[in-house]
Amino acid sequence: MARLFEYQGKQILKETGIKVPRGRVVETPEEAARAVEELGTEAVLKIQVWLKGRAEMGGVRFVKTPEEAERVARELLGMKVKNFVVEKLLVEEKLRIQRELFAGVVIDDYAKKPLVVFSSMGGTGIEEIAREHPEALLTHHVDVLEGFPEYRARGLLSRLGFKGKLLVKLSSTLSRLYQAFRKYDARSAEINPLVVTEEGEVYAADTHIAVDDYAVYRHPELGIEIAREFDRPPTELEKIAYKVEENDYRGTFYFFQMVERPNPEENYIGFHGAGGGGSMMSMDAVLNRGFKIANFTDTSGNPPASKVYRAAKIILSQPGIIGYFASGSGVASQEQFNSARGLVKAFLEDQIEIPAVLRLGGNYEEKAIEILETFSKFIPGKIEGYGRDDSPEFCADRLKELVEKGGRKVHRVKPMTDYTPPEGAYSFKTLTGRVYINHSLCARCEARPCVEACTYGVLKVEEGKPVLAISEEDAAKGKCTECLACELACYLEGERAIHIDLPIPGLKEYREKIIKEG
Repeated sequence: MARLFEYQGKQILKETGIKVPRGRVVETPEEAARAVEELGTEAVLKIQVWLKGRAEMGGVRFVKTPEEAERVARELLGMKVKNFVVEKLLVEEKLRIQRELFAGVVIDDYAKKPLVVFSSMGGTGIEEIAREHPEALLTHHVDVLEGFPEYRARGLLSRLGFKGKLLVKLSSTLSRLYQAFRKYDARSAEINPLVVTEEGEVYAADTHIAVDDYAVYRHPELGIEIAREFDRPPTELEKIAYKVEENDYRGTFYFFQMVERPNPEENYIGFHGAGGGGSMMSMDAVLNRGFKIANFTDTSGNPPASKVYRAAKIILSQPGIIGYFASGSGVASQEQFNSARGLVKAFLEDQIEIPAVLRLGGNYEEKAIEILETFSKFIPGKIEGYGRDDSPEFCADRLKELVEKGGRKVHRVKPMTDYTPPEGAYSFKTLTGRVYINHSLCARCEARPCVEACTYGVLKVEEGKPVLAISEEDAAKGKCTECLACELACYLEGERAIHIDLPIPGLKEYREKIIKEG
């Protein structure tokens, strides 16, 4: 789920017709002072973070004057709260609260329906209310074809004793909350507390909304950078990685940074899994050998070699790691030679010096291990490939031995240069990159290993030169699967005339910054 900040959630509620306190988001102390002056009343300043319990953290402060608001804002902006650095504050009018309630809508995965939840008590976690005051809680599964009209909400709320104008206002709010939930494809939307003021008005005093990952693309207006459920803002490298996943539907690439600048003294390694359960087992294996993981990465669902390559390049953009460990379920249905080719291309380009232990168990694992062994002689670091019969624990032991035997070398991030094709190079576009073939070098090659390696029949020999055997349009649409076989075959047995350019937007600049910072 992709979480929204409170100010974003309140904008959605406001657009849906739910009352929210007057106010606005600010980023400087001066803006906070002006906001309180504009409100003309006592106000509350709230840090904008994806965390509950902000008051207990000192992140909710009441002020009476613009001058006090500016002083408090200086204290709040820039403060560190868990994994957040506070960059925004929500400045709102202080409400005269008479009563606190809770309202929410969530997806009930078991029932496969939206579930409306309402409590006559608020201001605390709904789980605690359900446990200690079950009589205050009502739930209702929504028929998505019918929706949740106000009359349905009135019938529900009247069971808790609400009546009159308050019943009408609460019913309208609850029905509109469901409308917002559906409109923005939320997995959960809650108002806590939903307050009744001394004047008898109903306001959403605080809100938490999380949008379904798979629906984020339908809501560019929300400005969600990464469709993931993080407990902190995404790092720069996570943003770069997400663009890879966002723009390539083939297989899955998940990248999460555990630490931005790994300390080599703390035994950090790059971790590359494949499949949830197997990745967890493999992660446990390296953790039990005294390693820490700088990142958690998963490439599964039969991704192309190009996607595995990009994942490896991003993992290798982390300075300070002392090893690279890849291991998944061991019985993956994906074609593991694609993973091997993607890893080899990345390792060759970066000429890694740290050891890498790669457990590629699954379909065609023998071929995958053969690829790793064949190209390991061109890579400075020690590379070892294993299959399903080699346990994650065994492979973790191998990595530990290689790290120690190699003198605990520390990975240094290498600069990335834009590929400049030779003049007159033959080229064609693929789904996410471009293939370049230097035909002047091909003239010296008699074997044509690139064509033989292209099992999908994308290449053919014409007038002694490898060219497309399919239309350029079909190649660009994905009939060239970016398996990287032609490039690696040419590297090994040909004239190294082929280069497959697979851009990773932002990574070159990121590496430049990392190198500059030392």
